[in-house]
Amino acid sequence: MAFDTFKDRVKGALGFKNERKTFTLTAPETLALFGVIPSATSLQIGPGTAMRVPAVACAVSLISETIGALPAKLFEHETKAAARIHPAYRLIHDEANEWTSAAQLRTQLTLDALTHGHGYAQVVRVGDGTPFELHRLDPSKVQQRAEPDGEPFFLVQGERGQVRFSHTEILHIEAFGGVSPITLGREAIALALCFETYMTSLFANGGRPSGIIKSGKVLDVDAKKKLAASWFNTHSGRNAGGTAILDEGMDYQQLSMTLADSQFAENRLEQIREIARVFRVPPTMLFELTRGTWSNTEEMARQFYTVTLKPWLAAWSWAYAHVLLTSDERRELYVEFVTDDLLTTNAAARATAYGQYRSMGAMTANEVRSGLNLPPHPEGSTLQNPYTTTGAPAAQPEDTPE
Repeated sequence: MAFDTFKDRVKGALGFKNERKTFTLTAPETLALFGVIPSATSLQIGPGTAMRVPAVACAVSLISETIGALPAKLFEHETKAAARIHPAYRLIHDEANEWTSAAQLRTQLTLDALTHGHGYAQVVRVGDGTPFELHRLDPSKVQQRAEPDGEPFFLVQGERGQVRFSHTEILHIEAFGGVSPITLGREAIALALCFETYMTSLFANGGRPSGIIKSGKVLDVDAKKKLAASWFNTHSGRNAGGTAILDEGMDYQQLSMTLADSQFAENRLEQIREIARVFRVPPTMLFELTRGTWSNTEEMARQFYTVTLKPWLAAWSWAYAHVLLTSDERRELYVEFVTDDLLTTNAAARATAYGQYRSMGAMTANEVRSGLNLPPHPEGSTLQNPYTTTGAPAAQPEDTPE
């Protein structure tokens, strides 16, 4: 108690206010602790809620599954050959553990980073320190801290309390800024959910907008309640669209605007584009094809690799090398993703460019093979143009007698 009093005096002397605030269970500060942040539309947006939006589910699955499907290999710097003997090669290319493939782990950790901001996996080693398995960790049970000198470490909540791990024992994948795109784009996602909810309620009523019933005489409260209940029972849900019979001089007047007047369809498409911006995915990759053509669709597929996937692949390459290789091994080995399948739409242009560089003597055959993720050839280190001949012409064969 004395220490607390002294600490409060020091804070007061330094100008810090010692305030204790209490929040309700529905307060934004409380909801943020559980990953659920309210938006301006009063909708609470979290990973589960956001994934109900088809555009969000498409973007998340597109990024995470593509990263998982791309082969990752361990290469040697000098020879460009795959280091298949190294223990890390199996964890990167084949399987993370006995029940999880390497592709599945990349997909899951990327999904965690997209929905929660961070993805974690523990490195299980044998007695001599050789990496043996990778185990996914629940992001909600991991806390990242730092030493005074800036060196990070992790606290993992287990059955017996928190366990401390060094930064070389936890494979860490982080979203941009350490914040999930769902959190950054919660307003756009909430508005898309509002559109979906409105469409659901509208078509539940047979696509009939709301309106008012006018009466020629004054009705008491009980009569109004009975009239409203009778109207909803006979003209809502499955009964919507039927013929209404109004007596005693009553009249129905529509209030809401039609879908054409409010440009509802255009607004829904704009929300898909907003969600595409949040995840940095070309709209055509989310099947928003109003402005898509054959030419720009192919170009956007290339931009999907350059703008969307490349930062994630760079983060994955470093995360693998950081925890699976020592500092000395990183001078000789490196991790790289084979992205040839993503660039097949531009294969003809790549072949033409490589052919021109090779013919003009700007690149050797081994430099071309390196760009294609192929090992070097023993005779591929010269700049000689393979399409031209040098020296004297070959001797012509003598005429043979008949």
